[in-house]
Amino acid sequence: MRITLHRGAGIATAAVALVLPLALAGPASADPDPTQLTKTISAPALKQRLQKLQQIADANGGTRAAGTSGHDASRDYVAGELKKAGYKVTIQPFEFPFFTENTNALLQQISPEPKVYTPTPIDGSSVGEFATMTYSGSGDVTAPLQNVDLMIPPGPTPSSSTSGCEASDFAGFTPGNIALLQRGTCAFQAKAENAQAAGAAGAIILNEGQEGRTETLQGTLGGPTVTIPVVGVSFAVGEELASPAGTVVRLKTDTTSELRTTHNVIADSKWGDANKVVQLGAHLDSVLAGPGINDNGSGSAAILEVASKLGKIPTRNKLRFSFWSAEELGLLGSEHYVASLSPEERAKIKLYLNFDMVASPNYALKIYDGDDSDATGAPAGPAGSDEIEKLFEKYFDALRQGHVGTDFDGRSDYGPFMDTGIASGGLFTGAEGVKTPEEQAMFGGTAGQAYDACYHQACDTIANINDKALALNTGAIATAAVVYAFSRDLPGPDTRATTAARNATQR
Repeated sequence: MRITLHRGAGIATAAVALVLPLALAGPASADPDPTQLTKTISAPALKQRLQKLQQIADANGGTRAAGTSGHDASRDYVAGELKKAGYKVTIQPFEFPFFTENTNALLQQISPEPKVYTPTPIDGSSVGEFATMTYSGSGDVTAPLQNVDLMIPPGPTPSSSTSGCEASDFAGFTPGNIALLQRGTCAFQAKAENAQAAGAAGAIILNEGQEGRTETLQGTLGGPTVTIPVVGVSFAVGEELASPAGTVVRLKTDTTSELRTTHNVIADSKWGDANKVVQLGAHLDSVLAGPGINDNGSGSAAILEVASKLGKIPTRNKLRFSFWSAEELGLLGSEHYVASLSPEERAKIKLYLNFDMVASPNYALKIYDGDDSDATGAPAGPAGSDEIEKLFEKYFDALRQGHVGTDFDGRSDYGPFMDTGIASGGLFTGAEGVKTPEEQAMFGGTAGQAYDACYHQACDTIANINDKALALNTGAIATAAVVYAFSRDLPGPDTRATTAARNATQR
C-alpha cells in the first residue's frame, strides 16, 4: 500500500471550513486510474448534518433510539441522502428486544413498619435504593413478601446462593405473593421466570452480600419474557425486607418491554471490484435518554458526508457505507448484519473501518490499536489491522497533529467484523473515560474530567460537539476511504498474497 500525504494539508479552525487535499500514489501499472483525488469537505456541511439529526430528535421526544420514531426518521434521512449521492441502498430489518421505563418505580414497605425506598430515576442520574430490572414487566402490586431460599448471612464466595434457580425452590410458594430472591449462580432472567411460573405477582432480587456485591443491584432479564414487575435492591435493603416474616410491600413498575423491528442502512457504491469491498460504519441510534449527537451522530454525519462526496466517482474497489441500529443495546445491528452474510460475502469484505464518537468535547484523538503496540487489553486485531492503524497515524503525522492509541475493547461495531477475521480499525475521541495529563498537553481540554461529560445523557446535543475534533477526524475518514477505494494492495493476508503473486509474474 503506497500512500502520499502532503504535509501542506490544512485543517481550518473547525467552525469555518475544512479543505482536505487527499493524495494517493499512482497505481502500480499504467491503468487509467486517477493518481490524485481532491475533495472539499466543509465544516458547515458537517454541522448541517448534525443539526438535521438534532432536529429529528427534537421532533421525536428528544431521542433517536432504536425502535423509536426518532430512529426511523434518522434512517429515512440517511437513506435519502445516500440515494441522492448515487448509492444502491439496502434497508435491512431485524427484530430486537425493546425496553424503556416510562415512569419511576415505587417500592414501599406497608407493614410491619411503613417505609418508602428511593428509586433509581429513569434518567439514570443517580442510583437509588432499588432499580427496575431491564425488561421487567409492568404492574402495581401490594402483597406479602415471601423469601425464596435466601442465604443470609451470605456465603463465603460469590455465587454461593442458588436462590430461585430451580423450580423446586418455589415449593410451597403462595401464588399472588411477591418473591424475594437473591443474586447468585444463575441469571436474573431464570430467577424471574421461575418466580413468574410459580405464580408470583412480582419479584425483588437482592444483591448477594459479599464484598463487591452489596450495592443496589442493576441488571437485565435478557429480553421481554417476564410480565411481572421485577426490581433489584442492595443487600442491606433485601436483608431488611427479609425479616421479620409477614412483611407486606407495594411494588410498582411502569415499563414497555417488547420485540420491535429496527433497521440498518447499507449503501454500496456502483463502482469498483465487488470482490474487494472497503466497508465503513457508524451506529445511527442514540440511547433513549437523549439525541446522541456526539454518540453517535458525529460518526454518522462524518461518514455520510464522505459518502456523499465519493458516490459518483469511479473507484477500483467497492465502497460500502453502513449505518447500524441497536448498537446501544449490544451491537445488535452489526451482529445481525455479519451473521446474515454467507461465507463468500464475508470474504469479499477486505477491511472494516469504524467511527463511533469522533467529536467529544474534551477529546483525545484515538486510533484503534491494530498491532497491540500499546500492549493494553485486547490483543492485536486480525491481519491487516496494523496497516490500518499506520494509515491513520500517517495522516495525523502529516498534519503534525498528536494522536494516541485506544484498545479494541469490544464496545463498538468493529467487534462482529473482527470476530470473523476481517481487518479492522477506526477512530474514537473518548466517552465516559477520564482525560490524562499527557492527553491534555497534546490536545488541550481538561485533565481529570470525562472526554464526554454528556455521554448517554440528554445533554448530548449539538452543543456537545467539538468542531476541531470533528474536522480532524472527518479528514482522516475521507483520506482512508479514498486510499482504500483505489488501492491495489488492501490490508489483509489474502489481498497481500494476491498482489505478491501478480508482481512475481511480472518480473
